[in-house]
Amino acid sequence: MSEPIIQVKDLVKTYKSGDSELRALDGVSFSIDRGEFVAIMGPSGSGKSTTMNMLGCLDTPTEGTYILDGRDVSKLSGDDLAHVRNAALGFVFQGFNLLPRLSALDNVALPLVYARADSGERARRAERALDRVGLAPRMKHKPNQLSGGQQQRVAIARALVGEAPIILADEPTGNLDTKTSGEIMELLTEINGEGRTIVLVTHEPDIAEYSSRVLRFKDGRLVEDVRRAPKGRRAACSKS
Repeated sequence: MSEPIIQVKDLVKTYKSGDSELRALDGVSFSIDRGEFVAIMGPSGSGKSTTMNMLGCLDTPTEGTYILDGRDVSKLSGDDLAHVRNAALGFVFQGFNLLPRLSALDNVALPLVYARADSGERARRAERALDRVGLAPRMKHKPNQLSGGQQQRVAIARALVGEAPIILADEPTGNLDTKTSGEIMELLTEINGEGRTIVLVTHEPDIAEYSSRVLRFKDGRLVEDVRRAPKGRRAACSKS
């Protein structure tokens, strides 16, 4: 059996404010296998966003261990964490986080600039990623010339372009209408089916239904870990 691509053990994160201390994570442990589609849920202040920051190497734990694709990243320096992020992780955000003055193509190619790929390689890979999300005809468009759903597809292409094995999606449908949200989730489901591990933060149960597993947080603790057939697979089974 292969080693999980994500393993966190006894994760603790505390923040100090004057004499008081906030325990945002309180001894969280779980693992995620390569190729899983996992949703993280919980109310505001539950620890789900802090967990996502840890998984994304945007912050380090106060205590505990985080093994990412076989490497202990718990105590890495900022520069080393940045290298890990670029190599192992693709990010999709609620607000798209596209640079307004750049075309879709240049936004998608941006991670490859940091990876020091040459301009020809950047263009080829960015074009391929945009084609994968159905936006090849709009690669020269700037974000303000695209709909919200199209902007999120550009963001997904940007997450794909570095060929990272893991995509972290933080409320990726939060700014989209119901129909467009469904289209984005179908796209993420297809990408997951191609072998990428997806970890999604959402507060919407209908969005979480696309995942095959839900981690539910409360008061800084993991209180529920549920596996079930995702929405698309349940629908297919009901038709057979």
